[in-house]
Amino acid sequence: MYIIKVLLDSGPLKAYDIRRRLVETYGLKPATVTVYSVIYRMTREGLLRKTSEPETRYEVTSKGAKCLGEAVELLKELVEKLSH
Repeated sequence: MYIIKVLLDSGPLKAYDIRRRLVETYGLKPATVTVYSVIYRMTREGLLRKTSEPETRYEVTSKGAKCLGEAVELLKELVEKLSH
Protein backbone atom coordinates (compact mmCIF):
# COMPACT_ATOMS: atom_id res chain seq x y z
CA MET A 1 0.00 0.00 0.00
CA TYR A 2 2.77 2.42 0.90
CA ILE A 3 4.57 1.99 -2.41
CA ILE A 4 1.42 2.59 -4.44
CA LYS A 5 0.57 5.68 -2.37
CA VAL A 6 4.09 7.09 -2.76
CA LEU A 7 3.92 6.62 -6.53
CA LEU A 8 0.43 8.11 -6.80
CA ASP A 9 1.59 11.18 -4.88
CA SER A 10 4.95 11.55 -6.65
CA GLY A 11 4.56 10.14 -10.13
CA PRO A 12 7.03 7.67 -11.67
CA LEU A 13 10.11 7.01 -9.53
CA LYS A 14 13.21 4.82 -9.60
CA ALA A 15 13.21 1.99 -7.06
CA TYR A 16 15.86 3.73 -4.95
CA ASP A 17 13.74 6.89 -4.82
CA ILE A 18 10.69 4.89 -3.77
CA ARG A 19 12.64 3.57 -0.79
CA ARG A 20 13.82 7.09 0.06
CA ARG A 21 10.23 8.40 -0.04
CA LEU A 22 9.08 5.58 2.24
CA VAL A 23 11.64 6.73 4.80
CA GLU A 24 10.86 10.45 4.39
CA THR A 25 7.08 10.20 4.24
CA TYR A 26 6.22 7.31 6.54
CA GLY A 27 9.32 6.76 8.66
CA LEU A 28 9.63 3.23 7.30
CA LYS A 29 13.15 1.88 6.91
CA PRO A 30 12.83 -1.27 4.81
CA ALA A 31 15.93 -3.02 3.54
CA THR A 32 16.76 -2.03 -0.01
CA VAL A 33 16.47 -5.64 -1.18
CA THR A 34 12.97 -5.81 0.34
CA VAL A 35 11.80 -2.77 -1.59
CA TYR A 36 13.23 -4.13 -4.84
CA SER A 37 11.60 -7.52 -4.23
CA VAL A 38 8.21 -5.99 -3.52
CA ILE A 39 8.42 -3.72 -6.56
CA TYR A 40 9.35 -6.69 -8.75
CA ARG A 41 6.42 -8.73 -7.42
CA MET A 42 3.98 -5.83 -7.79
CA THR A 43 5.14 -5.33 -11.38
CA ARG A 44 4.70 -9.03 -12.12
CA GLU A 45 1.18 -8.87 -10.63
CA GLY A 46 0.25 -5.87 -12.77
CA LEU A 47 0.00 -3.34 -9.93
CA LEU A 48 2.99 -1.35 -11.22
CA ARG A 49 4.59 -0.95 -14.62
CA LYS A 50 8.05 0.06 -15.75
CA THR A 51 8.42 3.21 -17.79
CA SER A 52 11.20 3.65 -20.31
CA GLU A 53 12.69 7.02 -19.71
CA PRO A 54 16.42 7.59 -19.55
CA GLU A 55 16.26 5.30 -16.50
CA THR A 56 13.77 2.67 -15.42
CA ARG A 57 11.02 4.15 -13.29
CA TYR A 58 7.86 2.63 -11.90
CA GLU A 59 4.31 3.93 -11.99
CA VAL A 60 0.97 2.69 -10.70
CA THR A 61 -1.42 0.90 -13.06
CA SER A 62 -5.18 1.27 -12.84
CA LYS A 63 -5.24 -2.18 -11.21
CA GLY A 64 -2.77 -0.96 -8.58
CA ALA A 65 -4.84 2.15 -7.83
CA LYS A 66 -7.97 0.03 -7.53
CA CYS A 67 -6.23 -2.38 -5.13
CA LEU A 68 -5.08 0.51 -2.96
CA GLY A 69 -8.64 1.82 -2.77
CA GLU A 70 -9.93 -1.61 -1.77
CA ALA A 71 -7.22 -1.99 0.88
CA VAL A 72 -8.04 1.42 2.37
CA GLU A 73 -11.73 0.51 2.55
CA LEU A 74 -10.88 -2.80 4.22
CA LEU A 75 -8.77 -1.00 6.81
CA LYS A 76 -11.56 1.51 7.47
CA GLU A 77 -13.99 -1.37 8.05
CA LEU A 78 -11.51 -3.08 10.37
CA VAL A 79 -10.98 0.09 12.41
CA GLU A 80 -14.75 0.56 12.63
CA LYS A 81 -15.25 -2.98 13.90
CA LEU A 82 -12.45 -2.69 16.43
CA SER A 83 -13.74 0.67 17.69
CA HIS A 84 -16.99 -0.80 18.99
